[in-house]
Amino acid sequence: MTPHPVTCTAFEGHRRIASGSLSEVALAIREVLARGEQAPVLVFDDVTSRPVEFDLRGTPEEILARLASGAPGEQPAPTADAGEDDTPRSRGRPKLGVVAREVTLLPRHWDWLNGQSGGASVALRKLVDAARLAGEDKDRKRAAQEAVYRFMTAIAGNLPDYEDATRALYADDRTRFDGIVAAWPEDVRDHTLRLAQGALVTHP
Repeated sequence: MTPHPVTCTAFEGHRRIASGSLSEVALAIREVLARGEQAPVLVFDDVTSRPVEFDLRGTPEEILARLASGAPGEQPAPTADAGEDDTPRSRGRPKLGVVAREVTLLPRHWDWLNGQSGGASVALRKLVDAARLAGEDKDRKRAAQEAVYRFMTAIAGNLPDYEDATRALYADDRTRFDGIVAAWPEDVRDHTLRLAQGALVTHP
């Protein structure tokens, strides 16, 4: 089961109903539905834009009780000896958790590595860490783009230049994207631009 989002935002058509905790948004939706509003109500996770569903049957107290009982529990804190063994540690260099593996490189690669501060092993670890961090940045940006795309597809598919906005999103063209979204309904525009802050990080 996917954990509940910390916060979410609800829309009735293109109008934002509420944004905040699950309980706040659920009760706001209940009030809208009680008035007999006809526009569809959609709720989005504020980080991923995945749909959020509520069971709105019963009284406000019953709704809140269901939300409280369905919230993910706290994970137990690890004990002090978790993952430790009782083997006494020997004197000398601390155990770093390194693993020895064979690496095949050309002579010029070894020459360069051996000339780095700390030697070949330290240089290789630094290179791997740098590549890993660069990959994480790309993953975060891709996740942010997917969140924008999910939201736009669900709520803005019939708005002007939606397809052009999608192309600008994946082309990393912030100027074009912002210009298109600026003409959309205010609440949709503001939410889309907020999501896009982590998805559009370069400028043409």
